[in-house]
Amino acid sequence: MLPRDLSGTEFAKLLRRYGYEGTRQTGSHLRLTSTARGMQHHVTIPAHKDLRLGTLIGILTEVAAYLKIPRSDIERELFGS
Repeated sequence: MLPRDLSGTEFAKLLRRYGYEGTRQTGSHLRLTSTARGMQHHVTIPAHKDLRLGTLIGILTEVAAYLKIPRSDIERELFGS
């Protein structure tokens, strides 16, 4: 089960385990970059108090595609669901 009260900043910290690091912040959006698979991959996360479920799912789907692992595996590792 995905959390409904996860902030963008907290989510960015969780993605560190997959090699994502903050590269910049523009307004209320965080830009993270990973080179875990030998090429750069960027994701943008709204630095809002609570991320919308659709936004969270979209970012998780993008990260899973980059890492070539099922999104459910990432959800389980990050949120225990």
